[in-house]
Amino acid sequence: MTAPAVVKLGTSLVAPGGAPDARLLRDVARRLAPARPVCVVSSGAIALGAARAGFAGRPRTLAGLQAASALGQAELQRAWHDAFDGLRVAQVLLTGAEIADRRAYVNVRNALHELFRLDVVPIVNENDATSTDEISFGDNDVLAAQVAVLLRARRLVLLTSVDGVLDEGRVVAHGAAARDAALGPPSETGRGGMESKIAAAELAAAGGVPTAIGSPRSLEALLRGDDAGTRFPAHGTGEPAFKLWLRHGKRAVSRIEVDAGAMRAVAENGSSLLAVGVVSWSAPFAAGDGVDICLGGSAPFARGISSVDSAELAPRAAGVEVVHRDRLALL
Repeated sequence: MTAPAVVKLGTSLVAPGGAPDARLLRDVARRLAPARPVCVVSSGAIALGAARAGFAGRPRTLAGLQAASALGQAELQRAWHDAFDGLRVAQVLLTGAEIADRRAYVNVRNALHELFRLDVVPIVNENDATSTDEISFGDNDVLAAQVAVLLRARRLVLLTSVDGVLDEGRVVAHGAAARDAALGPPSETGRGGMESKIAAAELAAAGGVPTAIGSPRSLEALLRGDDAGTRFPAHGTGEPAFKLWLRHGKRAVSRIEVDAGAMRAVAENGSSLLAVGVVSWSAPFAAGDGVDICLGGSAPFARGISSVDSAELAPRAAGVEVVHRDRLALL
């Protein structure tokens, strides 16, 4: 089967003013149908639910957001069902917990591939009705990037109301220059914004998925990888799926600071991290937790899964393996 494409639409496209933009959704669905297998990551549930509940704008409390999401999810799914008109669609709701847990991650991937086999279009959204700050993706741009990496998608397209990342009114064609553009704030109805899309595009590209940011009117060109929008070429390697998940999906609960010798052993020699090279850690962790590994206060150079509880670990202890090399990925 051909690798799927992942296409993400934000709230400002899907539900401007708190109502589905049926014309735009039908147009997007018509353009996506020939590109199957395709996975749609769609925002809009909170805006739709907030309007139905009579809220004045986006709720500000977690309970309000959860209630609005619960009200809006069915309406969002119905809007996509109507838009695809004859093609079957399925609803898939995710939280960060499914991405962070390896078994759940694999289950999600298998379920999505089975939907593709059945010629069904998955409509993916964050499960805001149950999600908390601790397990939230932050916005659906990040969710789309995570799904694209999970699926090893052939392409990720992040749709927006403009033709790409703009700098002084002109589209920045190459993603490498996107960070230098003057970026506007997020929309009133959503959490994202162009900065969020750039970060998500960089994440997906690092995971081996070519990514583009652009408008729905250029959707076919964006899916083909033509000269449209702002493009982020894939630069990840053909790593095993486990390593991709560890780098991009597993959450780190603590930062482990190591000395220079431990850094060389891990980063250059491919060795496991031993307690003898550990200087300190930022927060308690348990065996099975994700941990970032860094030299002093610098940015992490590796992420791994701890083999021990921090309560049982003494800095510089001899003969204790903190992270096995097979459960470690360089960043």
